[in-house]
Amino acid sequence: MLQPFRCGISRGDFRQRALTKLTVINSLLGHPVLQSLHVKVGDKAELTKAFTQNDVVTFSALTGDTNPLHLNEDFAKKSRFGRTIVHGVLINGLISAVLGTKMPGQGCVFLSQEIRFPAPLYTGEEVIAAAEVKRLKGSIAHISVSCKVKESGKTVMEGMVKVMVSES
Repeated sequence: MLQPFRCGISRGDFRQRALTKLTVINSLLGHPVLQSLHVKVGDKAELTKAFTQNDVVTFSALTGDTNPLHLNEDFAKKSRFGRTIVHGVLINGLISAVLGTKMPGQGCVFLSQEIRFPAPLYTGEEVIAAAEVKRLKGSIAHISVSCKVKESGKTVMEGMVKVMVSES
């Protein structure tokens, strides 16, 4: 059990004493309380990218994911997709780029994600990766994310992520 933090604050300074206790307790639990975050609910950011087959091959070589659905046109033609598709995790990497470079930006830490891939992304399709802050709880931002094909509006990835936001 945590012992109350006693500091030498004179009587009548209850608010300061309570805030000090809360700060110490939250610091011990790893949740900073006094901070100025540089993001707010409603903040949005996006970026646009079209993946090439070379991007897919490079990703495959880096990760070892050699599923022929991504690499072999003959194999992919026989699938429900009719041609090779971009790796879902490669698409998800665009969300990491938005979060780490645009909003919340440098110093944020990706904590968790829940994502879906409702449709395939084909090489050459220009996709817009978007993020919007839906909720802030302490230093944790709950962010809605999506990737949509620019020309058709087809959603290829959507979900929610949690990131720890750095102090400004």
